Amino acid sequence: MNFAQRQRDPRKHLTGIAAVILFHGFIVYALVTGLAKKVVDVVRAPIETKVIEEIKKPPPPPEIVVPPPPKLEAPPPPFIPPPEVQIATPPPPQPTITAVTPTPPPAPVVIAPAPPPVVAAPAPPPPAAPVVASAGVVCPGYQEKVKEAGFPREANRAGLTRGEALIEFTVGPGGEIKNVKVVQQTHPIFGRYSAKAVEEVKCVGQGHDVAGVRIPFVYRFD
Repeated sequence: MNFAQRQRDPRKHLTGIAAVILFHGFIVYALVTGLAKKVVDVVRAPIETKVIEEIKKPPPPPEIVVPPPPKLEAPPPPFIPPPEVQIATPPPPQPTITAVTPTPPPAPVVIAPAPPPVVAAPAPPPPAAPVVASAGVVCPGYQEKVKEAGFPREANRAGLTRGEALIEFTVGPGGEIKNVKVVQQTHPIFGRYSAKAVEEVKCVGQGHDVAGVRIPFVYRFD
């Protein structure tokens, strides 16, 4: 059904007419029963009006103007008179007697002969340095003494099983041993023991000091 056919439906027109009739009937009923009069009475009721005045704040107190403090000027400095300076006049100079002494003639210049040149004495020659040689040259039997030394008992008691030491000394002109010192050591026990063993080594004198002779010691406890 299209829109034109729906507009032509008589049922819709009857519904609208019925609604209009009911509205007008309601108005007539209201006029008859006095509903309109009650509405007029409500409108005519006295209306109470109140005028509210605005509360005005009191004016602020007038400002008190404080006069400025008077300017205090410093008093003028007191007058101090300048001190009087008295200048003493110097006394007149006394007459002095001056005497002129003649200068003596210069003394004659004496020319002394020049001293003879000083000849410095020749410096003594430096001492000859000791000859350095190996232990096998000046001490041919040192290896036997090293083997005879054996293992030190003190090292055995200390729990040491191996050790080494290097002893250096000087052989005198007659073969005597001096200036014994320990160069290297794994333990002080081996150093002391080796130094005593070197004193028993027999060396051959060379007619002069032979320094820097070294003997190594190697100890093993078997």
